[in-house]
Formats: sequence, C-alpha cells, structure tokens
Amino acid sequence: MIKGNRKYSLTIKRHRTSISLEEPFYEALNEVASELQISVPELIGDIDKESRETGLSSAVRLFLLDYYRTRAARNSSG
Repeated sequence: MIKGNRKYSLTIKRHRTSISLEEPFYEALNEVASELQISVPELIGDIDKESRETGLSSAVRLFLLDYYRTRAARNSSG
C-alpha cells in the first residue's frame, strides 16, 4: 500500500525548492538518477526544464512513468 506524499527539499541550480512524492516514486527517482549517473537534483532540474504545463511533482511522476514504459517497451521487443 502506498502511503501519502512526503515533501523533499532540494536545491536545483542554486534555487531551493521542494517536491511532494510518494516514497515509491522517490525511490524510482533515485534509481533512475543512479542509472543515468547524475544526482537527483540534476535529474529533477532536467525534468523541470522540460515540464511547462504541470507542477514539478506531477512532472516527476510523468517522467518516471514514461521512463519505465519506454524501458518495458524495449525489453518486450528485444
């Protein structure tokens, strides 16, 4: 069972911000950042640059959904 949101504070390009994510999303965010060999703040900064229509927390969730869907599609076709 997924518990409620937790607020995570971080600095992106010298700007303090926070996101609210459920723990599994934050764990997935750490996994993806590790796979890409970048820090979580760097990854969130990249996501923030690309997201213009949603809040940052939603943008992170949508990024993770797309990331894992793309991975699943590659794995099922190969």
